[in-house]
Amino acid sequence: MFSQYFGHYLLNRGLITREQLADALEYQKTVHVKFGVIAVDEGFMTTAQVEEVHEKQRQMDKRFGEIAVELGYLTESQVEALISHQKQSHLYLAQALVDREYMTIDEFGAALNEYKKENSLSDEQFEAIRNGNIDALVQQLLVSDEEKAAKYGRYLSLFAKNMIRFIDDQVYLEVSEDNNVTPSNWLIKQDIIGAAPLFTGISTDDQTLLYIASIYAEEELTQVDAFAKDAVSEFLNLHNGIYLVNMSNWGTELNMNPQQIIENASISGELFTVNVVTAKGTFQLVLSDDTTNIKIESAAGTQTV
Repeated sequence: MFSQYFGHYLLNRGLITREQLADALEYQKTVHVKFGVIAVDEGFMTTAQVEEVHEKQRQMDKRFGEIAVELGYLTESQVEALISHQKQSHLYLAQALVDREYMTIDEFGAALNEYKKENSLSDEQFEAIRNGNIDALVQQLLVSDEEKAAKYGRYLSLFAKNMIRFIDDQVYLEVSEDNNVTPSNWLIKQDIIGAAPLFTGISTDDQTLLYIASIYAEEELTQVDAFAKDAVSEFLNLHNGIYLVNMSNWGTELNMNPQQIIENASISGELFTVNVVTAKGTFQLVLSDDTTNIKIESAAGTQTV
């Protein structure tokens, strides 16, 4: 995930072009492999065991290695060995940019140092972010707004993890500057209710909906039909279910209402929006803890959530 963030930093500084970034990230995939794939390749686990761990991740917010150790499929030392394969994701991007002759390794290193300085990162923070610590990355994303961090930090960190686990391991999150919801074809929403209520929604166009639905359903979907919409809806429900488990572990009991899918919706209220950039398009994650003042307008009329 750090590759996406640092790649966009290079783009915003004019050090590479958008086309070069897209090409480098695509090229990087040839050398970046997932944890389970490495475990099988090393002979530590079978594909059936990997699938079992992935299924457990649909129920709890735990890393692949943690679950594999609990199930007796990996030892702690094996997990450490596998982690070492994944800690160098920034080097994959560096190698891709150098191989494509978009940057030299010295230019890449200098940009890394500037990124650290501009974001006022300590050595520990920089190392955590560079090594893919999602909580640290989200904390840095929300560092300018402590109130938003307190309200939405846990939810956003988990959402990033679940996007990586189930949809796209090179996802990029960007907090919207105006917190407005960009008009789109579909709103998939679900209300979390209880002591800490939360409006949650995915606002997306057809292309990105089909991309998420295809990955989640594990088959190529080409039409925005009921099956495709339900697949994205189930991903949101899965994520929110794990969030409720986490909140329960932290002492807050919550429930959630059934998901709703609304076409051509317009949303207003006290919103927090995050642009979620995937390999095949961008959607918006829409959140609000002020659930009583959210209004949704569609062809079916106006709703107050």
